[in-house]
Amino acid sequence: MQSIEVSIDNMSFLECLSSATRVRIIEMLNDRPMNIGELAEALAVSSAIITKHIQKMERAGIIACESTVGKRGMQKLCFLKLDCIHLQFRSRQAQPKKSYVASIPVGHYTNFDVNATCGLASASKMIGMVDDPRYFADPEHVQANLLWFGSGWVEYCLPNFLLSNQELKRLEISFEICSEAPGFNELWPSDISFFINGVEVGMWTSPGDFGNKRGLYTPDWWNHGTQHGLLKTIAVMEEGTYMDGVRISDVSIHMLGIEFNKEVRLRIASPTTADNCGGVTLFGAGYGNYDQDIVVNMYY
Repeated sequence: MQSIEVSIDNMSFLECLSSATRVRIIEMLNDRPMNIGELAEALAVSSAIITKHIQKMERAGIIACESTVGKRGMQKLCFLKLDCIHLQFRSRQAQPKKSYVASIPVGHYTNFDVNATCGLASASKMIGMVDDPRYFADPEHVQANLLWFGSGWVEYCLPNFLLSNQELKRLEISFEICSEAPGFNELWPSDISFFINGVEVGMWTSPGDFGNKRGLYTPDWWNHGTQHGLLKTIAVMEEGTYMDGVRISDVSIHMLGIEFNKEVRLRIASPTTADNCGGVTLFGAGYGNYDQDIVVNMYY
């Protein structure tokens, strides 16, 4: 059975259970999958309101959605993803007290293999030519605050300052991310996989490529579609791997081979073999809704 700790870190999940409307949606989806229109009609609220509730529960991993053909064109069919979950009120282990934090600009990748649509942008300009993967090797790529690709991967080397007598207990990585559609498409799912030292720690499906509303920090000169992403945090611990507090795999910190004098590689990928190969957009400081780069916390 999956479990989730009752803590401030998991508020995005816990808040899903604080609304009578969201609980009613869960009750109805327990009977059968339903589309947005059916839920709106049953609850006597607008489809826009239902969509917001669905998006929140989808991000928390409680429900999942897929596009299907309906009587009037395409429809978004919603169904329960979780059968049950254990709420953990007492921590199973004491949190590590020592840690160090590092911030890695999104342009500081060390390796890549990407396909169009793709590109790089600094705070003030485009870097190289758009939709030409060769420019990911341009020396100016280190100045990038925004990058995107339709499929493939980028890889980062994370700083490892562990001493020989220290053992890593928990690794947290935070970033703003979304799908990559030509222009933008709010309903453009993408199965994005995360690897650490070659081990796939989990996969998350981004619901779309967001461009309807301007990013809070996106510079004025940027008028090329995508505006912001979603802030996501991966935590690899002794008991498994979590995304925003929701368990996404059984991969534990001990399975990653992170120790003194060993490199730590993070790969963010949109595989062509994925069910939803919808690309990746990564936002750094100066873009999107969160003024940050890739933030790494190592607890030991």
